[in-house]
Amino acid sequence: MSRQLLIVLSFLFLAAGGAHAQDEAQSVVIDDPFIELHTGPAQAYPVFYVADRGERIEVLSRRTDWFKVRAPHGQEGWVSIAQLQQTLQLSGAPVEVPTYTLADYFERRWEVGGLYGDFGGANIVSMFGGFSFTENLSAEFRYSDILGRFSNSQMVNINIVHLLFPEWRVSPYFTLGAGIISTEPKGTIVATADRTDNLAHVGVGIRTYMTRRFVFRAEYKTYVVFTSRDDNEEPNEWTAGFSFFF
Repeated sequence: MSRQLLIVLSFLFLAAGGAHAQDEAQSVVIDDPFIELHTGPAQAYPVFYVADRGERIEVLSRRTDWFKVRAPHGQEGWVSIAQLQQTLQLSGAPVEVPTYTLADYFERRWEVGGLYGDFGGANIVSMFGGFSFTENLSAEFRYSDILGRFSNSQMVNINIVHLLFPEWRVSPYFTLGAGIISTEPKGTIVATADRTDNLAHVGVGIRTYMTRRFVFRAEYKTYVVFTSRDDNEEPNEWTAGFSFFF
């Protein structure tokens, strides 16, 4: 199971690196000999402008550890958090780089994360991305690998999530969705064909804002798999994991 857990942790790390949050604009004064403005929010983007010590720049927005700024002559580019920390407020005090707060969590729009748990007696590893339409209602796309004793499956779901108390740090939620599951039996004496079936689910869960961009989630779902055989399957799923909002 360590390989699957490593995949989830790697996914979450990359998701955190790509998260984006807006910060309140402020003007600062360059205290270093100069700072470099990049065309994008990463060191790999080229430098297109250099602002000198004593110039005033305006901080417009933030993307992880990069900040979009506007130079005195209107040039807009990205500087790293290390360079921004080498600027001064208009009062002469050092700049305090803003961190993510509970208020940012209440205003979130996008969320990505990973979950691990049990699906009908098999191990399941899931990755998902979601978008909030309102404070209460969001949509999620989820991909799952299900690793069983006799077969492996891949499942894709589209879910609607209703958060009951979006203004609370800890809130229960309901989820409803549908998707498909593709099952590949492991090697047996009698060859069995792969199959793909439609499915639907309902579920409940709880989400907890932890710190910065981190959210803990735990949920229970019950599925109906519409097979081509005489009877449908009804597996249950228990999962828990973490997500990042931006």
